[in-house]
Amino acid sequence: MNDGSEVTLNQVLASKRGAAGEIVNVDEAQVKVVVFTLDIYWYAFRARSIREVLSEVPVFRLPQCPPSLEGVINVRGDIESVIGLRNVLGYPDLPDGARSRVLLGQGAGMRSGLRVDRVEEVLDVPQSALLPPPHTIPERLRDIVQSVFHFRDRPVTVLDLDRLFEDYRAGLR
Repeated sequence: MNDGSEVTLNQVLASKRGAAGEIVNVDEAQVKVVVFTLDIYWYAFRARSIREVLSEVPVFRLPQCPPSLEGVINVRGDIESVIGLRNVLGYPDLPDGARSRVLLGQGAGMRSGLRVDRVEEVLDVPQSALLPPPHTIPERLRDIVQSVFHFRDRPVTVLDLDRLFEDYRAGLR
């Protein structure tokens, strides 16, 4: 029986909601993502598709390749191609000398490095925070956008690496 000195669970939860905002369900499924930037836009790939993040790595140019294929890199004895995501997604090239990162990605039976401007974070996102893409997504992205979520007060667009690689191999990107 409650003689006034006991506090019910609902009272504790109500006071926590008022003090700290919404309570997070820790049992909710999480999706690990790698958040990166291209130009002023924030994107992510599901982390299961990204094997590694590389910083300064020399890229060896190959003659007569499409502009989106920057060349190849040596990763501990393995030769990997490097695709420039800025070119693939229609952004202008980075200025000469600008720093960038390479994500080693794997999907749709293909492996390649993916040049991005900057890696912001690797984080777990609650499944419920992944929203369907809005109808305002640019046409060139519609087939490869899986979802969107907010991080650091910015929208982050989650790209489907399998679909991006399939389209790239087919010459559509």
